[in-house]
Amino acid sequence: MTKTYVIDGAEVTGLDAFWRVIGEAVNGPEGYFGRSLDSFADCLSGGMGTPDDGDFVIEWRDHETSRRALGQQETVRRLELRLARAHPTNKAAFQEELDRAKAGRGPTVFDWLVEIMEERAPGALRLL
Repeated sequence: MTKTYVIDGAEVTGLDAFWRVIGEAVNGPEGYFGRSLDSFADCLSGGMGTPDDGDFVIEWRDHETSRRALGQQETVRRLELRLARAHPTNKAAFQEELDRAKAGRGPTVFDWLVEIMEERAPGALRLL
């Protein structure tokens, strides 16, 4: 039987809120299901609350509200944080990505999350 996890898009006001909402959807109050893009991808690969057989669906309700909250402004904020911590050899690439985001171009945080879900759990995401 397919297990369904529900994300209430109205509660996703930024990336930190997304980590809380997805963690609680999968693992209950104060649950963990990633706190970074890499750890989220790892969690989607299994063993962190989802069924071992991969038979689950993530139903992202009111995803358009989340799309706005995880849009260009949040993307710029996240890229600025990454740039500040980047290894000197990676700074130029992060700066280019940040410049594109500031110009309103390129993928957003919402796009990053959807891409990870589609890559690690193909067919599991339902945007409602």
